[in-house]
Amino acid sequence: MEERLQTRLQNEFNYLHTHPEISWQEVNTTKYIVELLRKEGLKPIEFSNMTGLYVDIGQGEPKVGFRTDMDALWQEIDGQFQANHSCGHDGHMTMAIGVVLLLKEMKLPGAVRIIFQPAEEKAAGAKAVLEQGVIDPLIYLFGSHVRPLVELADGHHAPALYHGAAKLITGTITGIEAHGARPEQGINAIEVAAALVDALKRIWISPTESASIKMTQIQSGGTSTNIIPGTATFSIDARAQTNETMDKLTTGFQNAVDAIALLYGASIKTTVSAHIVAAQVDKDAEEIMKQAITNTVGVTNCAPAIVTPGGEDFHFYTFAKPDLKATMLGLGCAVSPGLHHPQMTFNHKQLPIGAQIITNAIQLAYQQLEGSEQA
Repeated sequence: MEERLQTRLQNEFNYLHTHPEISWQEVNTTKYIVELLRKEGLKPIEFSNMTGLYVDIGQGEPKVGFRTDMDALWQEIDGQFQANHSCGHDGHMTMAIGVVLLLKEMKLPGAVRIIFQPAEEKAAGAKAVLEQGVIDPLIYLFGSHVRPLVELADGHHAPALYHGAAKLITGTITGIEAHGARPEQGINAIEVAAALVDALKRIWISPTESASIKMTQIQSGGTSTNIIPGTATFSIDARAQTNETMDKLTTGFQNAVDAIALLYGASIKTTVSAHIVAAQVDKDAEEIMKQAITNTVGVTNCAPAIVTPGGEDFHFYTFAKPDLKATMLGLGCAVSPGLHHPQMTFNHKQLPIGAQIITNAIQLAYQQLEGSEQA
């Protein structure tokens, strides 16, 4: 079974890797997975009014689920912009297919829900899936993410990923345009932006709390160098290891915007274009995943939980439903040079192992539920 699973999953990965689709445009990916699941005798259900799907395996109402993301990034590769699976979502979908194939051969006391979620890279897919109601019956929810070598050695796996929170903020500065010879008649949008950059450095967060906020884009002015620019657009990237710290950072940013606008007499309008919450990992789910890793690859290959500054919209599920018992498997598969690098590669042989770990975690979760009911 292991050799057949390896071959099957490599074939599935090859297709998914070579047919990437960006967020909310995973149309053919959805169609491909739906057809695959139907060939396996299952009844997948596509989400209404958006890409993505879910499928239940087994009888009864599902209490345990596994979620995978589907979308690719849009990035420059060899001078051309294109969709590219440089975050490992092709591998995540492959693992989910592996879980499906393994679960088909088992008999569990209840159904398992496998969720193929769109638009993770837009930090919007989890929210959209929540609105579909497919998470509502679940008590346990597992996820997975391939990890770079700087975090995990190849073949070593972690029972939880403590991702940080992130906010991507866009803004518009409106001042007054003027002749370069009469700067006192204008309000220079570039100077306002520069003051905002400086003010961001004055947002004090305790050194015991990991956080950062910085301006990552600014556009202002035209081709004429003798005009005081009256407008500018900018982008802000904010990061924090916890949701509470992100709240402090957000308050500090808004205070800075209000103060700079008042000082210069300019208008500064901002919009949160993306918000990723920090991980809220359930200890029971983490312990189950730890046991599943140990059962599958041995205790020496079970690494500690990982604290990482990256973000994942998987954590919106527990943010919206605090009683949901959830954790993500960190799959050590030699990701290099790193996540989101246009030439990212990893060890595909770890994908069936990841599928086996998740499948065992699902079994253990149902054992835990049965034990709780008997108690």
